[in-house]
Parts: sequence; structure tokens; C-alpha cells
Amino acid sequence: MIARDKFNRAFDGFFIWLAMKFRSFVLEVGALARFGIHGYRLFFTRPYRWSELVTHMEFIGNKSVGIILMSGFFTGIALAYQIYLGFKLVNATSLVGPTVGMGVMRELGPVLTGLIVAARAGGAMTARLGSMRVTEQIDALEVMGVNPMQYLVSPRLMAAVIVMPLLTGIFDFAAMFGCWLICIKLLEMDEAAFFDRTYLWLEPFHINEGLFKAAVFGLFFAVICTHRGFYTKGGAEGVGAATNRGVVLSMVMVIASDFFLTSFINMFYNVFGMNNWK
Repeated sequence: MIARDKFNRAFDGFFIWLAMKFRSFVLEVGALARFGIHGYRLFFTRPYRWSELVTHMEFIGNKSVGIILMSGFFTGIALAYQIYLGFKLVNATSLVGPTVGMGVMRELGPVLTGLIVAARAGGAMTARLGSMRVTEQIDALEVMGVNPMQYLVSPRLMAAVIVMPLLTGIFDFAAMFGCWLICIKLLEMDEAAFFDRTYLWLEPFHINEGLFKAAVFGLFFAVICTHRGFYTKGGAEGVGAATNRGVVLSMVMVIASDFFLTSFINMFYNVFGMNNWK
């Protein structure tokens, strides 16, 4: 009986722990949603922070172009070479171009861009806002009558959503250039067949699908990272912990949400009778 009572208590304790974890997850998602909605709403209220928007677009976008170009170029080369080795076995090397194009523009482009920018710009957002919070600079803004959410958070959120599709387009271009370079210049494939198959199978909606995903990823990582930074506690150690947690959570969110976005887009195609577009 004693052993049975211990087992029952442990069993009940496990489900209580599971319920508390689920409750914390729901509350955190709700807090992030409220934070993001409030932040975007404030951007369209006076006084408008257009100069801050341009500044953060430059930081998130322009300063990420170099690493995006390099990552896209080598991703295209590696992916094209591996696909070439597989398609060569079945004499279908002319399909390397469209296969790489669809894979990059629908999945790899937005996902890898989201991971790179979340790690580089998202971490900087969290660290910056966190250091301002622990040094009471955000409190000073409130004392001066400046809404810190509108001044610090809203421009960052809007800049991430605007810039992410542009960076994804740059990644796609670099990846396709790398694919062309290795296929035509190194593997000596037929260039006419390469472009013919690519134009035949690659459609504008494939590109639009990736750009839509990129905007959503920008929304997610900007909300997560600014929220972590804005509510940082615990001094310098708290800033480091918030930055680490914000970046990790953003990267996990990008990967996890990609599956649900793909399912949502496929459902959209089915509902509107666009099955042949997929």
C-alpha cells in the first residue's frame, strides 16, 4: 500500500507539473501576442517615429547583407552539387536548377535568413533593450513623457517585417547564382537546358511563398527579442540570460512555425482550387 501511495503521488505530481508548464506556456504566448499587437498599433499613432524606423531598417537590413550573400551563395553551391550527384544516377541533371530554386525559395531561403537575422539582429535588440532597462534608461524615458514602447519597440518590430522579405530575396539570388556557377562553369551542364527547365518549373508564387514566410519570421523574432529585452531583470547577468533565451526561442520559433506556415499555404491552395500551383 505504501508503494502504491508513492506511485499515485508521483503520478499525480507529474501531471500537475505538466499542467503548470502548459499554463506557463499559454500565458507566455498570450503576453507575447499582447506585446506585439500593442507595439505595432503604437507605430501608427502620433508622434510617428519614421527616423527610428529607417535607422533600424539600416541596422537589421544593410548590416546583414554581407552574411546573407555569403550564406546564400554557399548554400546554393552545396545544395546544387548534392542534388546533381543524386540526379546524375537517373540521368535527370537538367532538373537541378528548378529543384534548387524551389527548395531555396520556398523553404531554405526564408528559414536560413530568419535564423541568421534572428541570431545577429535579434540578439542585438535584446541586449540593447535589456541594458537600457537595467540601467534605468527606459524609466527615464517615461519620466520625460516619452512612450518607451513607441520609441524603442515599435520601429524595431516594423523594420524587421519590412526588411526580412528583402533579405530573403537577396539570399535567393545568391543561392541561384551559386547554383548556376557550379552547374554551368564547374560541372559543365548544358546552360540552355538549365535555364529552360528553371523557367518552366519555377513560378512567381514560389518566390512569394518564401517572402510571406520571411515577413512572418521577422514578426516572430522581433516580438520575442524585444519582449525579452524590454522586461529584462537582474542586472548584467540578466541581460546575458535574456539575450540567450531570446535568440534561442526565436530560432526555435522560426523552424517550428515554418511547418505550420507551409501547411497553411497548402490549405489555402486547396480551398481556392489552386492545387496545381503547389
